[in-house]
Amino acid sequence: MLTQDEVLKAAVERADALARRDGESLIRLLHPKFCWISHQGERFDRDTYVRSNIGGQNNWHSQTLEQPTITIFCTTAVLTCIAIDDVSTTAGRRQNRMPMTQVWIREEGSLLLVAGHAGPLL
Repeated sequence: MLTQDEVLKAAVERADALARRDGESLIRLLHPKFCWISHQGERFDRDTYVRSNIGGQNNWHSQTLEQPTITIFCTTAVLTCIAIDDVSTTAGRRQNRMPMTQVWIREEGSLLLVAGHAGPLL
């Protein structure tokens, strides 16, 4: 059984890995069948997500999770929150505020992010 504390801890670890540009830590938190939809409607699998956020044009400074709500279903958890992204792109540095959903599962003893969606911008 999952706990809300361990899901929130994993979500914060993911946000910290983005800010540190730590691809190894990020990949350890993402399920091999991971998928993400950005606030701009872009779709990513695990490899393209890591490439875009670690080696690509996105330079993360931080991500803060406000008002997190976590619902547990045995070995699956759904986290919803307001994400505050401090990120630089080719357009410059900015803070984005948006709703975010993450789906976490426990598989073979590991807590893994299997899917997520962010947006629209608030």
